[in-house]
Amino acid sequence: MMQAAMSTTFRKIIHIDMDAFYASVEQRDHPEYRGKPLVVGGLPEGRGGVVATASYEARKFGIRSAMPSKQALQLCPDALFVRPRFDAYKEVSRQIREIFSRYTDLIEPLSLDEAYLDVTHDKLNIGSALEIAQQIKDAIRNELQLTASAGVSINKFVAKIASDINKPDGLKFIGPSAIEAFMENLPVGKFHGVGKVTAEKMKKMGLHTGADLKQLSEDELVRSFGKTGHFYYRIVRGIDEREVQPHRETKSLAAEDTFAADLTTIEEMEAQLDRIAVLVYNRLEKHNLKGRTITLKIKYSDFKQITRNRSFAAPVADLETITTTAKQLLSATSPGESKIRLLGISMSNFGEVVTRQKVEKISAQLKLF
Repeated sequence: MMQAAMSTTFRKIIHIDMDAFYASVEQRDHPEYRGKPLVVGGLPEGRGGVVATASYEARKFGIRSAMPSKQALQLCPDALFVRPRFDAYKEVSRQIREIFSRYTDLIEPLSLDEAYLDVTHDKLNIGSALEIAQQIKDAIRNELQLTASAGVSINKFVAKIASDINKPDGLKFIGPSAIEAFMENLPVGKFHGVGKVTAEKMKKMGLHTGADLKQLSEDELVRSFGKTGHFYYRIVRGIDEREVQPHRETKSLAAEDTFAADLTTIEEMEAQLDRIAVLVYNRLEKHNLKGRTITLKIKYSDFKQITRNRSFAAPVADLETITTTAKQLLSATSPGESKIRLLGISMSNFGEVVTRQKVEKISAQLKLF
């Protein structure tokens, strides 16, 4: 019997994920964009332009988030490019949150366009998490003229995966009795937290699905993947005891990229920092955050890793400061003397200054290719 199913009482967790959120808001507010391939993000003629969100019409051409805007234009020369309007997205996000609050106060926002809800004891005594998810979807459609996808299960991990299954406008329920088989059949690349590099490593080890991972002991997973192996061992068995945290505080935001070919010149390194800085800037805008500390992460071809940081007297969030600081930190490391396989930029120390012991990194590894 699945270990997670031994308890007679299960949480009722919903994960709501808006469909192509920025692009959908733009198409709602601008009828001339509807039905056309729309890209929200940096303009292709600018330096370091990156796709924030693409409409589903644009995704048919292979355009994806975090892709360079110039590459998106090559894939679809007829695509429309617009800059993000974060104030508009924040207001819509507030309206979505108000809909959530009709059913529960246990809401954990992950960003402007997605959140976990714990409806184990819902305000309206509906009882059915599936019915609540459908009502939320209907309210978002009727009141905001937008669509959302929802995943429903007994824990956060499975609910998040479920919300992605029938996008757009999807609703998927994975109950206790179905979780174990579902996780066994899930490709390793679909596990949240498994990036491209880790997925490739798993495949080289003959690990292609959850069922393959399940054959390894917890010690074997830890030896192969470090501390994350504990997580893989539990999650492949459907075990996720994390609670929905309505007051979770973001301590750090980051973006990084592992390159297909090592960087050897300063020009290449600075060009990548331009691109990564845009990702960090967009995420700060998305979360309405400013930080006092900018950190540069470098991993060399020999896998040696270093970090360098600079702190400011007042919080910053502008793209120029992020980009310039990252390049200055790079310059202090004698770039060009060693090949670089990974670069990352993070922002931390939001709001009040926090001690290092309090820092809880929530780094998003955004792959650019």
